[in-house]
Amino acid sequence: MQVKLEAELGRIPILDVAPVVGCGRWPAKAVAGETVEVSATVFREGHEMLGAAVVLRTPDGEELPGRRMSEVGQGLDRWSARVTPTETGSWSFRVEAWGDPIAHWWHDAQIKVPRGQDVELMLAEGVALFMRAAREVPAKDRRTLARLARLLSDEDVDALERLAAAEDPDVEDVLVRYPLRDLLTVSDWYPLAVHRQRALYGAWYEFFPRSEGA
Repeated sequence: MQVKLEAELGRIPILDVAPVVGCGRWPAKAVAGETVEVSATVFREGHEMLGAAVVLRTPDGEELPGRRMSEVGQGLDRWSARVTPTETGSWSFRVEAWGDPIAHWWHDAQIKVPRGQDVELMLAEGVALFMRAAREVPAKDRRTLARLARLLSDEDVDALERLAAAEDPDVEDVLVRYPLRDLLTVSDWYPLAVHRQRALYGAWYEFFPRSEGA
């Protein structure tokens, strides 16, 4: 179920969103079918992992599934994603950012488990996170995450094999579509005017008969 969110100031700042014209007073422009790059500066305190996405809103007010953003350059705190409005009209977009506890767990587990450090503790933490994520996804995807949680908790299976199971493409697909999000912060909506393809190469001219004299 999609939950509509109002802009809110959270612990994860979202700054310098682009493309934005006049701080959002006027719309950025595109044509139907054109891919638009949306970017923003996103950061947080500490060393926790982040996730971010762009959400498009159609002229009819429908909010489309978020398109995950990726970092642009190491250490720049700049994130971007490409979205494509499919029809003409007054679209809008927003940026959402959140703490990603599963990505943070994966970062730590890749370091500790191969070294034999806090192995069962790290895997138990993974079980808790994936079961938490499973409660927030549709039944079909819930089975994928629950299956992983059972494997992570099976002490009869080698620890490295259990850890490797978290890289399963099916698991990754579920988490891309339904990320586990802490401290969710959302930006304002920014306008995007989408015109016909002819706007890429056409031009309008105004003719004033009185300018032609008597």
